[in-house]
Amino acid sequence: MTIIELCSALDVPTSTYYDAVNGRLTRGNTPRRSQRRLGDAERVAVLDLLVSEKYIDMSVSEVFYTLLDQDVYYCSISTMYRILRENKAVKERRQLRQHLKYEKPVCFATAPHELWSWDITKLPGPVKGTYFNLYVIIDIYSRYVVGWTVSTKENASQAKALIEGTFNKQKLINHKLTLHSDRGSPMKSRVVNDMLLDLGILRSLSRPRVSNDNPYSEAHFKTLKYHPTFPQQFGSIQDARQFLLGFFDWYNNEHYHQGISMLTPATVHLGKATETFKHRTKTMQNAYQRFPQRFVHGCPVKATLPPIVWINQPTNHVLDMV
Repeated sequence: MTIIELCSALDVPTSTYYDAVNGRLTRGNTPRRSQRRLGDAERVAVLDLLVSEKYIDMSVSEVFYTLLDQDVYYCSISTMYRILRENKAVKERRQLRQHLKYEKPVCFATAPHELWSWDITKLPGPVKGTYFNLYVIIDIYSRYVVGWTVSTKENASQAKALIEGTFNKQKLINHKLTLHSDRGSPMKSRVVNDMLLDLGILRSLSRPRVSNDNPYSEAHFKTLKYHPTFPQQFGSIQDARQFLLGFFDWYNNEHYHQGISMLTPATVHLGKATETFKHRTKTMQNAYQRFPQRFVHGCPVKATLPPIVWINQPTNHVLDMV
């Protein structure tokens, strides 16, 4: 009797017979699991990778080839899509990102060397698309630039050297200081964080993508780049350093800053504000006595510095607690 005749007599499809002979038939008619299928743990790992912070903005193909260039292979592009479909994630994957809740940074200063802000900006190089990196540290209370450097690279080692060198130059050992910055890679690096811990400096970070959390550094860079002498490009890093030497000397010693009652940052930083205000008041009072008709609002009142300078001033605060 042939196989066909036997299967016909038993009312069994011939395909079932051959599946049984070749080991493709499973008990209970359950679907056969392919040997090429990823394990459950592997599928979870691929899904977590695709919706991670690092790869959430990339297409699946971009993720695949980015990993491939790093000598990493999980599965094919089609398998990646299959895993996303099974988890209903074939859509705008950025909607799946788990956004962390960041606290709004609240910092203040009532005198110099209590709160510094630092940031990095790009300076145009000699060729289009090339840049130099300018690191600047500002004292929030006085607006004084306490430290700066220019480098061809943006990295944690350069930031560490600048912060540590500036701290030691200002002789702030055992001094309570807060250092505020945004969340750039050098700012969040372990190298910088460990250095701040060693120096006893408190670190404060802006919320992601909130430029208003670091307003003093942002405003300072605007002053720099809108200055009439700022060049369209720098021929070399030496040219950039030479220009910045003059600019920061002007900014610290000659620039009258509206935020500090039209004093220069050096005047406030070096503790000469009270003396300057007395001299100004005396001059204005003498002018008032000579020409009272020119002062519509009466004798000028002595100017003062803001008692406290904030980053994200709270709606309700008590100055007596400061």
